[in-house]
Amino acid sequence: MTILGSALSLPNGTTLPNRLAKAAMSEVLGDPGTGAPTAELMRLYERWGASGAGLLISGHVIVDPAGRAEPGNVVITDRRDLAALTEWATVAQQHGAKLWLQLNHAGRQAPRRMTKQPVAPSAVAMKGFAGAFAAPRAMTEHEIHEVIARFATAAQIAQEAGVAGVQLHAAHGYLISQFLSARTNLRDDAWGGSVARRSRFLLEIVRAVRAAVGPAFPIGVKLNSADFQRGGFTIEESMEVARSLEAAGIDLLEVSGGNYESPAMAGGGEVPGEQRQSTRDREAYFLHYAERLRTVVSLPIMLTGGMRSRNVMEAALQSGAVDLIGLARPMTHAPELPRQLLDGTALVAPAVNIRSRFRRIDDALQVMWFQAQLHEMGQGRDPDLGLGAWTAIWRGLRAMLWPKRTAPRRLAPRPIGAAA
Repeated sequence: MTILGSALSLPNGTTLPNRLAKAAMSEVLGDPGTGAPTAELMRLYERWGASGAGLLISGHVIVDPAGRAEPGNVVITDRRDLAALTEWATVAQQHGAKLWLQLNHAGRQAPRRMTKQPVAPSAVAMKGFAGAFAAPRAMTEHEIHEVIARFATAAQIAQEAGVAGVQLHAAHGYLISQFLSARTNLRDDAWGGSVARRSRFLLEIVRAVRAAVGPAFPIGVKLNSADFQRGGFTIEESMEVARSLEAAGIDLLEVSGGNYESPAMAGGGEVPGEQRQSTRDREAYFLHYAERLRTVVSLPIMLTGGMRSRNVMEAALQSGAVDLIGLARPMTHAPELPRQLLDGTALVAPAVNIRSRFRRIDDALQVMWFQAQLHEMGQGRDPDLGLGAWTAIWRGLRAMLWPKRTAPRRLAPRPIGAAA
């Protein structure tokens, strides 16, 4: 057994069976009309649950219908879908993996077709994207406290469903990340200004979730190393927030970077000014930041982004800079990869090269191709490695513009604390 197969104890006393995690990817397999988990989502996680990964982190689970990032996001506002959530947790965890739900609110990154006027810490509009995102309005004090309560409610319901933990999405330009960044948070009240005030929203969510679920239920946070934008969230600020999160008692910190306007999480999120030197640097996008972060916090760190080689993963773990390796895109087309890395039958993830003749659409093509593989597995089929670029684009556009509904009920938020 290598270090990849060793168990990881979290600060609250719970244990992950090994050091490989299926990192969050947006599946878009929730019911667009209700926000409930679907049979397709459960089939996908049943397969991932047998992959050998010790931890499975879901894609977006949205805490407010107005904060959806895509039409197929799972939404938790109350207990109406508790039975389906329980079934999801059961099938995903029946082979020993732990399922954590990634709780999120898109804020200003909620598309116009889903939210006519999104909310954000400040009225700072998205740049580019041909008007796909409406200009947001600044949240009121009451709305801030309401969203904090919604995160706590969703976490409590996830716990009741038998899920093993939750991850709060504070990266990639979504609502919590918007509060953290001086580029998008222009507030002059107690929720903006200094990094301590900009991080208050995140820390209040952590406290509310902890109060709702108790000390034995794991809470993770996904945090940007930086926004990689002028005037945005910096590495130094991220390290300060990480120290505050450790003091607040979180159990796992996943490091990432970027947002829709500067998508470093899609590849190449190295510290600005540093030269790439090796395969390690080419694969582990945010390892430089994790090494710096380790000097100020001792809590477990999960590193996701680009890693494909077993030796690179082992070296990162042996260095002590990180404690858990996140696998994302390789799990879409090689869903048994964790088990193969653990037993030595695979030394590197199989490579895929998805390109079109038009560089401007290649980023979108990549997302659509990998997401199409999730949908293949959701239908009970193997990944389709022969899927063509234009077919993947068509399927992606069809899923966005004409999402399939399995029930007519419209999503509508209920008051916080309302019975199902």
